[in-house]
Parts: sequence; C-alpha cells; structure tokens
Amino acid sequence: MKDNKIVVGITHGDINGVGYEVIIKTLSDNRLFEMFIPVLYGSSKVLAYHRKAINGPNLTLNNIKNINEIRPNRVNVINCIDENVKVELGQSTSVAGEASFKALEAAKADLQEKNIDVLVTAPINKNNIQSAGFNFPGHTEYLEDAFTGKALMLMVTEDLKVATVIGHSPISRIKDELTPAMLKFKLLALETSLKMDFGIRKPRIAVLGLNPHAGDGGVIGNEEEEIILPVIKELKEKGRVIVGPFGADGFFGSGTYKKFDAVLAMYHDQGLIPFKMLSMENGVNFTAGISVVRTSPAHGTAFDIAGKNEASESSFRAAIYMAIDIFRKRTEYDAINSNPLRKQSVPNNQNGPDLSIDQLIDVEKEVQD
Repeated sequence: MKDNKIVVGITHGDINGVGYEVIIKTLSDNRLFEMFIPVLYGSSKVLAYHRKAINGPNLTLNNIKNINEIRPNRVNVINCIDENVKVELGQSTSVAGEASFKALEAAKADLQEKNIDVLVTAPINKNNIQSAGFNFPGHTEYLEDAFTGKALMLMVTEDLKVATVIGHSPISRIKDELTPAMLKFKLLALETSLKMDFGIRKPRIAVLGLNPHAGDGGVIGNEEEEIILPVIKELKEKGRVIVGPFGADGFFGSGTYKKFDAVLAMYHDQGLIPFKMLSMENGVNFTAGISVVRTSPAHGTAFDIAGKNEASESSFRAAIYMAIDIFRKRTEYDAINSNPLRKQSVPNNQNGPDLSIDQLIDVEKEVQD
C-alpha cells in the first residue's frame, strides 16, 4: 500500500480559513506523489466547497474510512467530521473549532500507531478550538502532551532557524519563566535538533539578550549578566559553539543571523517578528524535541482572504518537504547513533555525546531539580 513512500498525514485546520486552499494548490501538482503518499484528515465535501470557491484544480481523491485503505498517486481523504458541517468563510465559529479538533485527534491516533510517518498541520484558530479535549495554546503544546519529549518551537527556512526560550506566555510572565535551567535546556534541545533533524554536526548558535541592547552591561537590565552569560559560558567550556547575548534589533538588522545555524530568542515575538518579516513566504513551523515529526506553514488561518484565491501555498509546500527531509535525517541519525562502528566513520563530534530525545528528558529533569 505504501509503495515504500513516506506517508504524510495532513490535518485540514480551520475549515473557514485558507487551510484547504493551500492544501488544494499544493497537492494539485501530481509530481509530488512520486515523493510521498498524502492522507488528508478532514472532509471531501469541505474540500470540494473550497475548490469551487477558488475555482481550483481537480484532485484525484481516494475517499477512505481508515488508513488501511490508502493508495499511492492520489489524495487519500479520511472523512472524520460531519459531512454536513457548515462552512462560513472568514468566520471564527465553534463548528469550525470542533472540526479542527476532530481532524487533529484522528491524525494523532494514526501517528501514535505509526500508520503515518509525519504530520503536517494546516492552521487552526487557537480560540475556537478550545474545548474539554483541547485546552492548549496551540498545536505545539497539544502534541507535546501526546508524545515523548519536550517540545521546542523552531521556525525554519533554508537560511534562518529561530527558536524561543519562552513560547506562548504573556509578556508579564517572561522574566519569572526565564531561568538558567530553562535556558540551558532550550540550548541543548536546539543543538540536538540541529544535529538530529538537520544533519549539522557542529551547530553554531546565536543567543539573543532579553533586554534592549542586551542590557548594555547592566544599564538596562541584569538578566544577561545573571542568567544568560553564565549558561553560555558553561556550555562553551564544553566545546559548543554558542555566542551572545546579542541585542535583537542590531542582530537581525545587520544580517548577523546569516553567520549562524540557528538563533535562540528569549521570547515569542522577539524571534518570530523578524523571522516572519524575513521568511513569511517560505517559513515553516517545526515542532522539535518530540518523538514525532510535525511541521506547519508559518502563517495562520488568514480569515481575511479565505475563499478569495489569494493565499500562497509556498509555506505549506515547504512544510511538507521539510517534514519528509527531517524524517529521513532522523532515520539516518538513529542508525548512526545506534551503531558504534558506523558512528566512528563520521567526523568526530567535538560537542560531546549526541543526545537522544529520551536523554533530553533526563536533562530537563536535572535542570528543573
């Protein structure tokens, strides 16, 4: 059934947003079927509604009840919501939130059973999806709860990778949540992902400061001196290439980010605003640090252009490509690190021993203690 191809699970996201539009535009290129088998968790009727709204191309569909019925060279659709669901383009509704959650639950179950290899999620509305079954800030936390590991949101393009120490937290809580233990764990998690998921043997990581101008030597804040610098120094002494803290504005404005494999920002907007300014078109949101591969486009539901045939599929297509590439990189990484003889054949890792996701969990416990 799989034809030795990677099976990519796709959730439809919010049915009133641009999710179906970017899915349709991406999967209309039949050449993609040479790389993978797509499995869409959603509704063939809702797909048809969106295709008509944008006057989009026809897709070769295979409507199925479960994963065992998938076929290559077509879009397999597992209908997992009420077929008579009401689509209200551009509107946030409870019905759309329920449909988002049902698709996500179905895909999660197949991912847990390894019936699909990777998961690519179309955008959800973080408000209307809230329910008894979904009480999370977003996909990242939901999947972290379901799988092994501690999630690290990593925004990725070919030239820029940005992670954050503090994710979906109010600004008022950032100072309390930014601890040496948390910073150390996120740096180790980022380093591990760069090795395991992107094949970078000796990652170069830049660290941003918390305060404007990275505190200006304590004039504008002391978190850099008391929290960030000691952690950087400790890890650098163990052979890691970690540099900073940098003032965020000058770091991105001068193009210094181009000299590093990844950037660790202190909080969400500090890292994601410049990332989306520089890479929104092709950016991908990757959930690093957990035992499964999940990616999504960098954009949201875009209610304002839903159904207008204005959404670009570039980011969604990039998310699929990246999920496939990371899955292959992880397979290779696991093979190398499980075979000591093979590991000797690759360049010496000067950063100390590679960490698995399970080992990262142990690190997290240590730093929390």
